[in-house]
Amino acid sequence: MALPWRVPPEGSGGSAGSGYTYGAVAVRAPIERDWVLAALRTVRFSGWLGPPDDEWAIAVPGRSGGVVAAGRRGLLEVSAWLAQELDATALAVRVLGDRQLVLGVWTGGEEVGRYVSDPAHGLDDEDVVPLPLGTEHAAAFAAAAGVPEVAGELEELLAEELDADSVIESERLTTVLRLLGLPRWLVASASLPHDVPGGPRAGEFVRLGAGLPGVRGRVAGAAVEVVRSRRSPPPVVTDPPRASADPWLF
Repeated sequence: MALPWRVPPEGSGGSAGSGYTYGAVAVRAPIERDWVLAALRTVRFSGWLGPPDDEWAIAVPGRSGGVVAAGRRGLLEVSAWLAQELDATALAVRVLGDRQLVLGVWTGGEEVGRYVSDPAHGLDDEDVVPLPLGTEHAAAFAAAAGVPEVAGELEELLAEELDADSVIESERLTTVLRLLGLPRWLVASASLPHDVPGGPRAGEFVRLGAGLPGVRGRVAGAAVEVVRSRRSPPPVVTDPPRASADPWLF
């Protein structure tokens, strides 16, 4: 795979050995940023809302791999809630340890589909098949993002099995973001609360802690984090594909 640049840059969270974990929720225009901010405050989201953008409102959670809002909501659940609450198209993207890429898309109250590059990553279950799941949703993802013409290229990209020794999921995501018209600085978003390399300065973001800005948000966010850190959001895939006991049926 010929991808443009290795990301995230040094200092944006994690290391080459452990891999990077980060994510974001993107709500497609014409939904205004202030509406997204109000909705995030309602659901007691902890994280950052990016600066105004003509195409997408971008929210970056403080804990991409865990609970980030009220009601035991993780990144995907927040995206689904925003899509329904705002009657909009919302997309969730998450990279886990740079070995698993997750995409989820909702339009209004309907889930368009979700994709997992390696359902077996992080599971203590040797029977789970470590192959991309959900590539058939590529055309629907592209249509929801307003770029149906990239469906074929996106499906090919999502279906590819990466060589873990030479390619990381952030590289795949960089191309996904380009195809869907999303800002590519998302791959460096783990650098928050510092400036995002290749993206906005930290001061351009609105920071929320349990839905509150400023000092109150810092205090409230720290308090709820004690509880949220002990909980886990629902699994991305409730029934991952498993290898058949009969190799001829697999």
